[in-house]
Amino acid sequence: MSETYTAALDRIEDGRTAVLLLEADGESVEQLDVDLDRLPADGRHEGAVLEVDVEDGEFREAEYLPDVTRSRRESVRERFDRLSSDLSDRD
Repeated sequence: MSETYTAALDRIEDGRTAVLLLEADGESVEQLDVDLDRLPADGRHEGAVLEVDVEDGEFREAEYLPDVTRSRRESVRERFDRLSSDLSDRD
């Protein structure tokens, strides 16, 4: 059975293995380890967001989602800026 997930590249281990966190309804539901060279070249970095096809628990293919990656990065940056400004206001 084939399924499609949104996945975030959490980390790269040993320079060869991409650890993908598969998401469903905005929550991480599973981890999938994939050879880094099986991912699109532009999506081979930590924090990359991909659309991943999985069949019977096995990775099939992935598409890099640059707009989603950028949006998430900006959201995290804004959250960090808000938190750090809240801390600086305490001085």
